[in-house]
Amino acid sequence: MSLTLLPPTSYLLPKKNLLAFSAGIDSSALFFLLLEHNIKFDIAIVDYGVREQSQEEVAHAKALARKHKLFCHHIKAPQFSSHFEERARKFRYEFFESLVVVEGYDTLLTAHQLNDQLEWFLMRLTKGAGVNELLGLAPLSKRENYTLVRPLLGYTKAQLLDYLHQNNLPYFVDESNRDTKYERNHFREQFSETLLTHYKEGIARSFDYLRQDKASLEATFERLYVKKSLHILKLHTPHSKVRATDTTLKKLGYLLSASQRAQVAKEESLVIGGEWAIALQENLLYIAPYLNTSMPKSFKEACRVAKIPAKIRPYLFQEEIALETMATL
Repeated sequence: MSLTLLPPTSYLLPKKNLLAFSAGIDSSALFFLLLEHNIKFDIAIVDYGVREQSQEEVAHAKALARKHKLFCHHIKAPQFSSHFEERARKFRYEFFESLVVVEGYDTLLTAHQLNDQLEWFLMRLTKGAGVNELLGLAPLSKRENYTLVRPLLGYTKAQLLDYLHQNNLPYFVDESNRDTKYERNHFREQFSETLLTHYKEGIARSFDYLRQDKASLEATFERLYVKKSLHILKLHTPHSKVRATDTTLKKLGYLLSASQRAQVAKEESLVIGGEWAIALQENLLYIAPYLNTSMPKSFKEACRVAKIPAKIRPYLFQEEIALETMATL
């Protein structure tokens, strides 16, 4: 049994690829599929130190890398006393992104599959969300320094498990994935696994249609300028402001709540969660980290002439982002 990667193999072949590896079912299946398709890649694994098995998984990852002449990046995470899932994810992606910068990887590959897509959809659906937030996961997501690639979104975990069994390939099972104190595991146990058992084909088609709808919606705005965490977008319709903000912040790792979406729709200049400054200047939407930094009068005046919103200026000053290019937008 073999599975087809999405995007096509030809997209990944010329790239320098990094696989986020855990030794579990999903990332193990992707590991061997990449080998099967002759795609070159390295792996990166994080040891959170919360399970005895984690040391075996790291040793297994290193052994696999040696066997197949790949490089295995490894890091031990600090102990997280609270909000484990959120803080672990943040630490994990900071590690991966540091490797992208230092080692020059073009892509970061993750083994998210159809179960993950449906679980995300259901979790956001119960909280109130639009198309962009409901989808959550995309086969390709452009980031500042790399492209995040999820080649397995069309397959269920059961299909990946069948692939490993039929080809007699090794993997580990993380029993904490069944602990329903975590929200995602609750949705997995109660809803997604049953739905996919009975309606897999229809659910997969629905996500394809939603991605097409999302692409149409995103045609109502365009990115004019991206520098570090500064994003400047041109809105083609006034109603695209929330969608543009939601899409951009999600790429930056921040999810808007329903009340924050309403706030974005109502206010022209605001700060979200104490973290992100959002400002509308005519039909240009500015998004940048929120800072409270002293600036010289000359810089403030230059920003005024360039029509840079006040809440955006401190980030430009701290990061020494040139104003000349933005003045011509």
